[in-house]
Amino acid sequence: MRILLVEDDQQTAAFILQGLKTAGYQVVHAKDGEEGLHYASSESFELAVVDIMLPVIDGLSMIDRLRRQQVKLPVIILSAKSSLEDRVAGLQKGGDDYLVKPFAFTELLARIQAMLRRSSRSEDAGILTVGDLNLDPLKRKVTRQGDEIFLPTGEFLLLEYLMRNSGRVVSKTMIIENVWDFSFEPGTNVIEARVSRLRSKIDRPYAKKLLHTVRGFGYVIEDKD
Repeated sequence: MRILLVEDDQQTAAFILQGLKTAGYQVVHAKDGEEGLHYASSESFELAVVDIMLPVIDGLSMIDRLRRQQVKLPVIILSAKSSLEDRVAGLQKGGDDYLVKPFAFTELLARIQAMLRRSSRSEDAGILTVGDLNLDPLKRKVTRQGDEIFLPTGEFLLLEYLMRNSGRVVSKTMIIENVWDFSFEPGTNVIEARVSRLRSKIDRPYAKKLLHTVRGFGYVIEDKD
């Protein structure tokens, strides 16, 4: 499996490169955001590990450009910024996980393995359908009324989880535990923000709404009569 590492600090990069190669991954290293954007846009990778504080183009801007280009590559963000606001900003820009520096390599490796499992777990599954909304896990394709809907990895995995639990109310904690692998803090609005973005794509342009908020409990996707 190929992983893209975008990290300008030589010591940190060497530490991660050695660990990933020892774990059996092929790693391409980019030293700034512009180089990382080029690699991610033009070559095939299973996952990217991206630092925020990068020269030329910062990490969040790089991720934002990838999502605007409809690149679905899963991204784990590395950052020395540990505040809740920074983590929320990283995920809202299109990151799929957020790891604060300094970190143990074993934790990074566990995050990578978990992300890869979530990204590939449905390859043999059939198409999921709720009303006129369809999700193909194998082709990683979402359509509604014949319109193809682009979703970055985080939103795709969220929709897949909701559709696999169609008709069942799932809480924010359940979503965090099954879609993302990072510590959940009750005061965060990460889930609300991600659900809002998902709803704007799969529901807002259409007359019938499928994704519903159950106040005080969570969310449910279903085709109500």
